[in-house]
Amino acid sequence: MIKLVIIGLWVCAAALGSSYAAAQWASGASAVEEEPYLEGLEYRKLELLTIPMVGEGTIQGYVVAKLVYTADAAVLREMSVEPDPFVVDEAFREIYTNGQVEFGKLSKYNLPEMALAIKNNANERLNYEVVQDILLEGLNYIDREEMSRVLKAAPAQQVEEDKSEHGEGQDAAKH
Repeated sequence: MIKLVIIGLWVCAAALGSSYAAAQWASGASAVEEEPYLEGLEYRKLELLTIPMVGEGTIQGYVVAKLVYTADAAVLREMSVEPDPFVVDEAFREIYTNGQVEFGKLSKYNLPEMALAIKNNANERLNYEVVQDILLEGLNYIDREEMSRVLKAAPAQQVEEDKSEHGEGQDAAKH
């Protein structure tokens, strides 16, 4: 009987000792410095920008721009505001102020200079170095007459699409 009690005490001591050793080993493993998660750049597409070009007191045409910007993902997470409106506003200001349109003739833009100005001004307003690069997806000029034709054609096309969706043209053909 004494032999059985001694074996039981020995098993309990071994179990307690191994549990203590495992707990110490596990806490030492978590103390190992974790490698920081390297986040990359995040690409964000902006909505299509339509910037009027004013000359001689009237709108001469429109510059249509499609921009994408890259931003540091870690900084984006820390920010309390979205940078998109600031980038859009700075792009609008840069193109509107420095847009080189004379009587429907679009002069060459210095695209790297324009992108750098948008980036720097947006970062300055945000008080963060969040915008890393401005990428130009598209840049076009549409004169005022062409824009008028497009806008006049759009409602007529919408009416035709609405009629075909509701089957109005099909009912008239049956009767």
